[in-house]
Amino acid sequence: MPISETWLLPDGVADVLPEQAQVIERLRRQALDFLAQRGYQLVYTPFIEYLESLSSLSALNHDLDLVTFKIIDQISGRLLGVRADMTPQVARIDAHVRPVSGVARYCYAGTILHTKPQGLTASRAPLQLGAELFGHDGLDADLEMIDIMLGVLNVAGYQEGLHLDLGHVGLFRSLVEVAGLNKDQELALSELYQRKALPELKDFTASLNYGSDFYELGRLSGDLDALTQHLSQDILNHANFHQALTSLQTAIEQIESRWPQVCVGVDVVELRSYHYHTGLMFAVYAPNHAMPLAQGGRYDGIGEHFGRARAATGFSCDLYRLVANQFAQVELIVAPSGREQDLQDAIANLRQQGRHVIQLLGQDQLDSVPQATHQLVNNNQGWQVQTI
Repeated sequence: MPISETWLLPDGVADVLPEQAQVIERLRRQALDFLAQRGYQLVYTPFIEYLESLSSLSALNHDLDLVTFKIIDQISGRLLGVRADMTPQVARIDAHVRPVSGVARYCYAGTILHTKPQGLTASRAPLQLGAELFGHDGLDADLEMIDIMLGVLNVAGYQEGLHLDLGHVGLFRSLVEVAGLNKDQELALSELYQRKALPELKDFTASLNYGSDFYELGRLSGDLDALTQHLSQDILNHANFHQALTSLQTAIEQIESRWPQVCVGVDVVELRSYHYHTGLMFAVYAPNHAMPLAQGGRYDGIGEHFGRARAATGFSCDLYRLVANQFAQVELIVAPSGREQDLQDAIANLRQQGRHVIQLLGQDQLDSVPQATHQLVNNNQGWQVQTI
């Protein structure tokens, strides 16, 4: 490779320079403090693990398996996976490493790695921040998760214009169960729903048991009132379908009451990773953002792979995406070189105030610090800060 190209980075990977790194780090600290105040305990997880550990999600979520880098461990000879999502690692902690009784709450922030970007503008190495709640299978836990997700976005400065999309995989799954569909039919339907391909959906469902219900589920996926008027009574009276529908309706009412400034929408056939999710699903969007700012949902039973199945719900977001195009304007004070006590006292006092001070080295002049915004000068009133 020519020397002129050795500094280039792979597609989807980028350096974070000081002006943006300060914004990201400030948000990371504020978000983790916000979560800690609500009882979410911080954990650090390893960047690599044996692939079997990470496969607790990969086996259920084929998309996650595809974005997981796999390498050979030169010590053990076993296959390792580079974490593409921190959720399975936190589930391992809850199930095996720290198996507390009752409800457990954890939060985390760290870099993950994807084989391919998960969107046109997405990074292959997102800085993932999230929270997980284990041990409670009721709607209250899902609502708490949505509350803290929206709270984190508020901390990040997203206070107006948010749109929350809700879905529930139980609606589709119970309909599949009642109709007795096989796996191929189920997969074909989910793919049609994801593409919103209504003409194809109508043709495909024409020969299925409860075909009109499957079609109406796709056609009216965003209107629960209309949906309940067009579905058959067999489906509406099915225990699992009724429970999922009631949970979704209650969630909408509660969220609209708690977050009146957030626009709440429904898409009952938003089936991303539906083999992994087991209940309520949610994603938050903002104007001029094609990808969700944050997303999550219920994924009961994830710990079964580690010998302890638990009810679980969680959310995650990419801090890089939250602060895209935000840059810090940081005051930087330059002090002259010298070891005089009054100068050192002045520098120490400024730093104790939280201000950023660089002291010149040797014979360096002010122009050796091009990012400086202020300088420390000695006048008749002692050492004073002046704007450059």
